[in-house]
Amino acid sequence: MQSIPVDTTRLGVLRCAIPPEAKISNAETGEVKKDRDGKTVYTVAVTVRQDRRRISVIEIAVPGEPKGLEEGQVVKVTGLVAFAWAMGDRHGISFRADAITPVHGSAAPKGGAA
Repeated sequence: MQSIPVDTTRLGVLRCAIPPEAKISNAETGEVKKDRDGKTVYTVAVTVRQDRRRISVIEIAVPGEPKGLEEGQVVKVTGLVAFAWAMGDRHGISFRADAITPVHGSAAPKGGAA
């Protein structure tokens, strides 16, 4: 499977949609997925909005638990790569990153408009 580097500077504002969740490799046993180094793999849902286009949500796998991520917070994604995959009749694009970190002072306002 070939990895395709993604230029995150062209993706616009990236926000945490769903905070980190451990990725499950076996739903029957509840086994948590580990990377080659034995670190737990987490999934973070991130919203992408590019040049006034619709918002898309991508799930990004990252080794080790990203700290300090909250829903609505602007994030920085380091080392993002995309992978095309196919299994039988199913196919899609998966995303992995080296790290996802919060951009401090960027949490979405709580409540309504000010």
